[in-house]
Formats: sequence, structure tokens, C-alpha cells
Amino acid sequence: MTIKHNQQIQHNHFRKDWQRRVRCHFDQPGRKLRRRNARHAKAVAVAPRPVDKLRPVVRCPGIKYNRRVRAGRGFSLAELKEAGIPRKLAPTIGISVDPRRANLSAEGLASNVERLKAYQARLILFPRKSGQHKTLDASKEEIKAAEEEHGKIIKNLGKILPIENVSLEDAIGEVKTSDMGEGTTDAYATLRKARSDARLVGVREKRAKAKAEGDSAPKK
Repeated sequence: MTIKHNQQIQHNHFRKDWQRRVRCHFDQPGRKLRRRNARHAKAVAVAPRPVDKLRPVVRCPGIKYNRRVRAGRGFSLAELKEAGIPRKLAPTIGISVDPRRANLSAEGLASNVERLKAYQARLILFPRKSGQHKTLDASKEEIKAAEEEHGKIIKNLGKILPIENVSLEDAIGEVKTSDMGEGTTDAYATLRKARSDARLVGVREKRAKAKAEGDSAPKK
């Protein structure tokens, strides 16, 4: 039986111990401060290294979102090879690696290789042990300059190598008729004619063949 109008609510179970089943997040300001302190402690622990790793630029999946780019899981082995970085060295110098990822376009491969080379140009490798200088380590002058400018050391890679999407105004522009080539004044009509020609090619061949046989047949 349905209830109509402003009647009494039936079977109202409103006297349960609801205080035990409700959680109020009154600790949110305290959690915010703890998260900030944790980020600061992590930055101090890993200094002078950045707090994040370098990640590639990948496209979002699906027709709806593939116009956007985002940070990927890691660089592919082909990208590391093109940039001249050994696959086992990359994770030790702050580069994330994803061996399962495959490159589907030459443009994506080239952009990520340029990203790796830009990172290498800014990279300053400190020796793991003092007095033991290796081949890839930075020179003493670079290390001394980096120690003097400790406040200018990059803490976040997203600030120096950001992943940016093209704005709608820059991505879409009006094409002028003067910029178009010959025969492209009416693209819609051209496409419709090409589709019609492709669809009727068999009918027209049959019609032409029947006409040719009719002309060659002797008249009675």
C-alpha cells in the first residue's frame, strides 16, 4: 500500500545508535599539517635530489580523451636507447622506466627523447662516496657551484619540465580559402562525388558493357 499526502511515516527506525556509525572528519586540519610535514621531511631526506622522478609524456586512451597528454608510468626501452641512457642506470638517476610500454608513433618517441636529453643537460650527479669520482659524475667545479647555490636546486621536476596541453584556442584555427590548394574549394562535394563514384563503379561498368554489346549486335 502506497502512502499519499502528509501522513505518518510507517516503521520509522530513527532511534538507533547512529553516533557509532557516523564519522566526522574534524581532524582534517591536523592531517593537512601532518601531510605537509611529511613532504618536508621527505624533501630533506632525499636532498639534493628532487622529490619526484622524471616521467614521459603519453596520450590518454580512448577517442574522447586522446587529445590530452599526461604523465606516463615510465620511459620505454626504445626511448632510453635513443637517448643513450642504459636501462639499469636510469632508475638510479631519477628516471622512471616501464619495460612493458611500446611506442606507437614516431612523434611520441621523439618528444620523450627530447625530454630525456633536456633532463640530462640539467643533471648534476654527485659522487656516491667522497673522493671516488666516476665517469658520469659531475666535475668538482659543478658540484661546488651546486653546493653554493643549494637554495636554487630544483626540488620538483614538474616545474622545469612540465607536461602541458595545447589550449583550445591554439589547437583549432580557421583555414582560409587562400591557404587551401587547387580543387579543394568545396571539400564536401568532392568527398560525396568520390563516394558515389566508388559505389557505382560496378553498375556503370555493367551499363557500359551492355551498351557496347547492343551496338555491336546486328540490327534486324
